Amino acid sequence: MAGSGEEYVITRKKQIERRQKIVTIVSLVSFVGSTVFAVIPAIQQASQPKPVIASPSAESVLQQQARGYELVLQREPENLTALEGLVNMRLKLKDTQAAIQPLEKLVKLRPDRPNYKVLLEQIKKEKGKSDSQTNNEPKSN
Repeated sequence: MAGSGEEYVITRKKQIERRQKIVTIVSLVSFVGSTVFAVIPAIQQASQPKPVIASPSAESVLQQQARGYELVLQREPENLTALEGLVNMRLKLKDTQAAIQPLEKLVKLRPDRPNYKVLLEQIKKEKGKSDSQTNNEPKSN
């Protein structure tokens, strides 16, 4: 009888080891399968070319900001912040001619700020130089 007990234990151990192997193999296959299903879409997405997103140019952003200041000035014509912002945007856009009018208004509203007056004089002086240069150029026939 002692032999049959040992045989039972040996048989039982083999069954347990076989089940452990089966569970281990199923677990590995499941892990690999789930990993593959997660990795394949990621690889496909990485290999596809990214669509180019058009970003607004710096100039168009400045123009939008200048338009925003103009809208504020339509409601509040003497808004110093909007006037100063509009002047700055127009100068950044190199539109000195358009910057003169709001700058003149700033000089009138804030005579205590000499930097406005100096900037206005510089712009007018540069404008005068560019006007005289264009007038002095010979006209082609």
